[in-house]
Amino acid sequence: MTQLRLEQAPKPSLPRRFLLGAPCWGMLAGALLIVDGEVALRMRWNPATLALVHVFTLGVLGNAMLGSVLQFLPAAAGVRVRGSAVLGPWLHGLFNLGVLLLVAGLHQHWRLALIAAALLLPLAFVLLAAMTVPGLLTTAGQRLLRAGFGVAIGFAVLTALLGGLLALGLAGRLALPLAAIADVHAGWGVLGWVVVLMASVARVVMPMFQGTGTVREPMQAAWLGSAVLMLLGAAIWRLVDGGGAWLVGTVAVLTLAFAVAGLWLQWRAPRLRRGPLLWSWRAGLMVLALAALALLADVRGGMLAGALGLGVALPLLVTGMMLEIVPFIGWIELHRRIGRGVQLPGVQRLLPVPEKTRALLAQLPLLLLPAAVLWPSAWLARVAGLALVLAWGSAWWTLRGVRRRAHLFLSTVEARP
Repeated sequence: MTQLRLEQAPKPSLPRRFLLGAPCWGMLAGALLIVDGEVALRMRWNPATLALVHVFTLGVLGNAMLGSVLQFLPAAAGVRVRGSAVLGPWLHGLFNLGVLLLVAGLHQHWRLALIAAALLLPLAFVLLAAMTVPGLLTTAGQRLLRAGFGVAIGFAVLTALLGGLLALGLAGRLALPLAAIADVHAGWGVLGWVVVLMASVARVVMPMFQGTGTVREPMQAAWLGSAVLMLLGAAIWRLVDGGGAWLVGTVAVLTLAFAVAGLWLQWRAPRLRRGPLLWSWRAGLMVLALAALALLADVRGGMLAGALGLGVALPLLVTGMMLEIVPFIGWIELHRRIGRGVQLPGVQRLLPVPEKTRALLAQLPLLLLPAAVLWPSAWLARVAGLALVLAWGSAWWTLRGVRRRAHLFLSTVEARP
């Protein structure tokens, strides 16, 4: 069992600002879908589609994952994050400003916004690497965990650099094979950054909070090594030969392997800890497996796989994690502000299980998004958009409740004679 290092956790406001920002981007995704309707769900290269995809991948998943990384590495992996107090706010500002400019530039084809995003987003991910990679290289122990984080952050930087090139190409500044580079950009981002990071975090989260076992180290190391080699090889093949089957197959098969392994660990656990995190991960892994199969089958040109994976499965996984991380951050803040001698409310009191359950149940209507892909219509797309706004609004309100309860407890303590 991984031992938590509370004294090494960052200032609570740093990861929290990322984690509370993720649902805000989810609400924006719903608003865009309400405005654009089924146009955003018909074809990959539509400006509305590109904007919506990046709201999910960068706004929702990016913020959730950056906040989780900044909290997880020092507190759970013992990895020092350099300059978090000074550089952390800059990372948050650069990243979210870059995402906002990118989404606006893609949706409205504003060249200046695309050029600015092409500079800001790679800079943000390089800054993340500068803050985390030195610690990953020098910390002792947990080599497989550190390797997974290192691979994920490395692919995040590469994905951001390719994204910068694509943004400059769309702005008319570079003549590039956009379709081939976009395929590599998507494959590296989804599998190399998101899924590899989720698989690395799962090695700690699933045993600690769900009571499962872990995948044997040689098997996970083989999966991780395969992801690196096959993604790089498939990228070269796509850029040189023009065929994308190897790249699509790599993303689909290795994502499916992660989902099946997670479900297998839950099924085989002798003393499973049932609760909101377990159910969110079980549902998320099942939908992720369906997304991988849809990608292999090329249903609706990959649009169904994107709706299932980016719109439902991965948000379920990260929402479950945020509902655990945010109250833990709130407890750390109370511990640091009050110190010894006062009994603190437990983590579960800062965010009770019924509220977590309601926030996750509010995510169920997200299945309207893949339904709107399969049966395109303006009314269904807009109903799906409304469901997104309500689901992510519920998630934000639930996470924000941690601070409300923490402040109420502080005011009670301060009022004592």
